[in-house]
Amino acid sequence: MTTKTTAKPISDKMEKLTLEKFEEASELVKNVTLPTKLEYSESLSSRTGGKIYLKPENMQYTGAYKVRGAYYKIATLSDEQRSKGLITASAGNHAQGVAYAAKKFGCKATIVMPTVTPLIKINRTKAYGAEIILYGDVYDDSYEYAVKLAEEKEMTFIHPFDDLAVATGQGTIAMEIVQELPTVDYIIVPVGGGGLITGISTLAKMLNPKIKVIGAEPKSAASMTKALEKGEPVALASADTIADGTAVKKVGTSIFPYCQENISKMVTVEDDRLIGAFLDMVENHKMIVENSGLLPVAALDQLDLAGKKAVLVLSGGNMDVITMSSVVQHGLIQQDRIFTVSVLLPDKAGELVKVAQTIAGAGGNVIKLEHNQFVSINRNASVELRITMESYGTEHKNKILDELCRWDKEHPAPICAVREQKVIYKGDSNLLQDEEFKQALRVGGVINA
Repeated sequence: MTTKTTAKPISDKMEKLTLEKFEEASELVKNVTLPTKLEYSESLSSRTGGKIYLKPENMQYTGAYKVRGAYYKIATLSDEQRSKGLITASAGNHAQGVAYAAKKFGCKATIVMPTVTPLIKINRTKAYGAEIILYGDVYDDSYEYAVKLAEEKEMTFIHPFDDLAVATGQGTIAMEIVQELPTVDYIIVPVGGGGLITGISTLAKMLNPKIKVIGAEPKSAASMTKALEKGEPVALASADTIADGTAVKKVGTSIFPYCQENISKMVTVEDDRLIGAFLDMVENHKMIVENSGLLPVAALDQLDLAGKKAVLVLSGGNMDVITMSSVVQHGLIQQDRIFTVSVLLPDKAGELVKVAQTIAGAGGNVIKLEHNQFVSINRNASVELRITMESYGTEHKNKILDELCRWDKEHPAPICAVREQKVIYKGDSNLLQDEEFKQALRVGGVINA
């Protein structure tokens, strides 16, 4: 889904983002950032018909762009403000940015994180010397608690996105993009609270008004899309998405006018699209990018970039191994590269060999076998063989199934293709009237006669 934005002028009474401040920030952040040069993507360019470049902020010291805003913000504080100790709320990347930047300035940092924050982000934040407090299910819960602690202990709060200094530091990404690719047409940016796209879109428009900045956010946490529709930040009822870094119920108030003025379009992305995008980054680009950072990649199918130059900001790469494993597995299933079939065959010697030979002849690779005798009243007459195997994709999967179906015509038992918890039957439908057979298959899926 896409949403066009309507520009509104920035009030003269507001503190403003200026080119001078962006230039200052661009020099300062060099103290804590690695040069993330643009990488041209042949596969994404071929898919879109445009020239697609990646801005790999997942390769920063802290694994994300957040260190830019945190460092610049802390640099603007007085010695007194820094001496009180810093506190913030974050789902992980801003936490590491603040912790790392605070260490550079010799400040104490306290980070409030949601209880569901990936372990890798918690451990890395601790490694930078910060104190960690786990509170709440989403960022917004952590934020409220962090603000409370800041007031009680008189600490200096560093907002992850609703702060113009933070947005200025994050906007330095646009300076680097334009310097390296002056003719860029589009910059596509992940959106959570809105700080990153505020900085990038504002500076990009200052440097070249023709540049269009597009925001990409999870469909189930589309707080910026909703805000632009309503003309003001509004709180979502929930922000349930696998893109944990962008699971924000309400975008920032102070930055929102800049979003209205400078964002060209918003695109919302289904979580399922992020799974395919992850595999694409790993296989075609040899990169680990977290789900939030994948939003621009997953949004490409909704954009017409033919003949255009576009830069995708890969905002972070802090992904724990368990999550990574789960995403890979779901991605392979989603692309029909792993699937399961169930075959009923006579309980006699040689039948398994015939099935194995059929699969091997079609180029399938068996990775798991399950043998079940409890599918018939006469257990000596037939057994169920459930086979999980690898294929090269949908076309190859269908070829394997066709070969198994041809083999099955010589046998009285049907073959069942199992996918996405549903059982699809090929073969003798009469067996579907057998209650014991139906009950046995209900264990592994939903009967879809």
